[in-house]
Amino acid sequence: MADLSGKVAVVLGASAEGGTGWAIAERLARRGASVVVGARSLEPLQRLAAKINGHAVRCDAGREADIVTLRDAAVARYGRIDIAVNSAATPALAAIKDLTLEILQLGTQVNYFGMALFVKYSAEAMGSSGSIILISTMGVTHPIFPAVSYGCAKAAMECLVRYAALEYGPRNISVNSIRAGTIDSEMARSFFGSPGVAKRFEHEIPLGRLGRPEDIADCVEWLATGAYVTGCSIDVSGGNQLNRFPFLGELPGGGLNYHNHGALYDREHGRGQTFAPK
Repeated sequence: MADLSGKVAVVLGASAEGGTGWAIAERLARRGASVVVGARSLEPLQRLAAKINGHAVRCDAGREADIVTLRDAAVARYGRIDIAVNSAATPALAAIKDLTLEILQLGTQVNYFGMALFVKYSAEAMGSSGSIILISTMGVTHPIFPAVSYGCAKAAMECLVRYAALEYGPRNISVNSIRAGTIDSEMARSFFGSPGVAKRFEHEIPLGRLGRPEDIADCVEWLATGAYVTGCSIDVSGGNQLNRFPFLGELPGGGLNYHNHGALYDREHGRGQTFAPK
């Protein structure tokens, strides 16, 4: 069990109770870290902060000024940042034939541009060591139709991780991403509760079960302790990356619930992506 006593952590995208960001913030606090949580939705964020004796800051993960405010709040309260985790995401559902500039911008603003700025400003607040962790998706390597803009933006984010690892390595700051598979979070419960849906997903997972927010928190905890790892995108999917996501036609009802349940996905904004709920 990690001991993060005396460490200062920032977790962005943590307002969805039962979601990945929430679980990460709880875990880091449980291990002794002082945690600053950020998201657009302030009321649930404040409940989380009260629960973990942390500090809540309203932050739109796609706005540079908000990311700076989040960084400055952490520094003003605790003096520095040691661990920075960005779990925020915004989906952008459209096939290539339906893409518009607006959809492309929606896909990249939080999922790539915001991530790059989060790395920049978090690193500025770190001393002679630190750990920056970005939450990615298995959809980078296993296309999730029709999340073209979302998946491509996350792929760019994973490339960013490699560049950042080289730039900040001399300061003993590690930069990694976690490539999450399908996560049975509270928001996704009704989707996976539909008859036969969870079983079809589990068929593609060698470890035989859907992922849980705690599984992602496990990996964050390990990386946050100064693991000898940087520039990596780590699959946390129970081995799902060795197979695939189910195709639409393989789901009960032929995938007719695809768009209905998409809204269960987004970790920060409460909007949806279909096959990889976090």
